[in-house]
Amino acid sequence: MKIIDGGVCAPLGFYASGIHCGIRKNKEKKDLALIYTNTLSAAASVYTLNLVKGAPIYVTKENLKNGYAQAIICNSGNANTCNANGIDIANETCELVAKELGIKKEDVIVASTGVIGQPLDITPIKNGIPSLVKALGHHSHDANQAIMTTDLVEKEIAVSFKLGGVECRIGGIAKGSGMIHPNMATMLVFITTDANISPEMLNKALKSDCDNTFNMISVDGDTSTNDMVSILANGLANNEKIVSENEDFDTFMKALNLVTSTLCKKIAADGEGATKLLECNVYNANSEKNAKIVAKSVITSSLFKAAMFGADANWGRVLCAIGYSKADVDVLKIDVDFESVKGKIEVCKNGSGVDFSEELAKEILLEKEVKININLNDGNNNATAWGCDLTYDYVKINGDYRS
Repeated sequence: MKIIDGGVCAPLGFYASGIHCGIRKNKEKKDLALIYTNTLSAAASVYTLNLVKGAPIYVTKENLKNGYAQAIICNSGNANTCNANGIDIANETCELVAKELGIKKEDVIVASTGVIGQPLDITPIKNGIPSLVKALGHHSHDANQAIMTTDLVEKEIAVSFKLGGVECRIGGIAKGSGMIHPNMATMLVFITTDANISPEMLNKALKSDCDNTFNMISVDGDTSTNDMVSILANGLANNEKIVSENEDFDTFMKALNLVTSTLCKKIAADGEGATKLLECNVYNANSEKNAKIVAKSVITSSLFKAAMFGADANWGRVLCAIGYSKADVDVLKIDVDFESVKGKIEVCKNGSGVDFSEELAKEILLEKEVKININLNDGNNNATAWGCDLTYDYVKINGDYRS
């Protein structure tokens, strides 16, 4: 298994494009993306748990009832959420792109991201789709740029792997910077693969993976209305079709997890105003559930995140977050250390402080990637969550988001 170039266009038979159609005021920012394969593909999606959902989610859920799709279209600049005609716009978007591609409108996944509650005019999308389709090619970067909002960097990856001796590929792009919290972090993630896998097993793989990846990210504690992770599998690699949980399915899951976990880290590191990526690793919990609860609680603590911004080794905030998490833990067994490329330092042993060098701790915490390692010493279950520090710029960005 190895990382390769190409993003969502790395798998055989996938093409992408991204253009500026006029939804966003800034003409230099792309705002309409398309991913397409000319083969009807197995498809699956996972959606936000927010009760307020973007109109595209309702349309995509309906379109994917049969487990197949061929195209993904997404606009940025407007979330198409809380609009009286939102469903109509999402449906018309599917119809327009389907007509241009010569496919069924039911075989289109539609998504939107941007400001919530703003009226959305179909006109720029309608006028832009012919150019969007014409621009299709190996342009994963363009599609990635077109789905970005407050993101500062593109987020894409692709890997190659073998199923039964046959080379297969998985690629993905993502957006996500603010409104990021477990139960689908605020994001849009689009994944493609040329592996041959049934819709049922693809759906099982995606949902299982998301529980350990995208649902373990937090930037600010807000769960978005438009979160969606979608995957298309066109089968062009011609491996023996995966229809059950077997060795090939396990290999597929590992490849998928490499893609998704990498995108998770990119999303967390690009949190609005963030200066560093935080990775919380919980070891030796008495259950996987409790390991996840602890990891999420620490990574979402505003006080702890602020301490990390200041490179302050305030380990008491870690214990505090564990204490109110409602996880079943023995606080007298907890060990904590901080780690980065500058080294590792133990700051807590058996729930109590230990002597440590504040100077070395500061040096460790000043790095762009910091690990918080928590040993509960109470079992053999582990979990990892990702987040970022809380900075002045987060408030600046979100205090002026609509402009």
